Amino acid sequence: MNPTYNFTGQVAFITGASSGMGLATARAFAASGAAVALADVDEAAVTDVAKNLTNAGHKALALVCDVSDEDQVAAAVDRTVDTFGRLDMAYNNAGIQIPPTDAADEPLDQFEKVHAINLRGVWAAMKHELRHMRAQGSGAIVNCSSLGGLVGIPGRASYHSSKHGVIGLTTSAALEYAPRGIRINAICPGTIDTPMVRDMIAKGELDRAETEGTQPIGRLGTAEEMAQAVLWLCSPGASFVVGVALPVDGGYTAQ
Repeated sequence: MNPTYNFTGQVAFITGASSGMGLATARAFAASGAAVALADVDEAAVTDVAKNLTNAGHKALALVCDVSDEDQVAAAVDRTVDTFGRLDMAYNNAGIQIPPTDAADEPLDQFEKVHAINLRGVWAAMKHELRHMRAQGSGAIVNCSSLGGLVGIPGRASYHSSKHGVIGLTTSAALEYAPRGIRINAICPGTIDTPMVRDMIAKGELDRAETEGTQPIGRLGTAEEMAQAVLWLCSPGASFVVGVALPVDGGYTAQ
């Protein structure tokens, strides 16, 4: 049984909200009473998600946003506040995976693309969220890193460097803003059963049975399990948790 939260009257902003962990987190925030602003590059998908949440009686706003474009991020955060009047919580989740590549052969455009979304996108979202939260004197932000932010894996240097960077952003900003009433943390998901991971399996970039065998828990994680970690970090139950990069990985990084 998952814990329950009451976020009634609060507003949550989620990037990468149309599928996977972002979608699960948006649904969980909405079910807990929060108004949710859903930012995603896929206009049709994010509009459909917002419509379904609204039809179910929740407050939801669809925002088309490419997180690699700071102007789009700023506009999405501003529209969230204009629509709902405040910003209390944010989950900066949007990210991509790239094919495994020998570090000596990786093309520059691949390195730049993964950093533009996974690292600069988190930086831009956190920057503009903080501008509003700073004025309020309150807020909670969760950035999405990865087990790849804590360990290295051959062939994944660029992806892992982007996720290591998220942890650096998180811890430094957390120290800066904790005295101002704003808590910033990160989660580090393991291998999660999401559309992105299923696509990697389909392309032969990941073997499901082999991956499950490396997890002490013996299975892949679910998007809903990641959502529960995010909600806890945003809740009063985590009121003394600041600057943490929380592994949510079935024990992978404990080995």
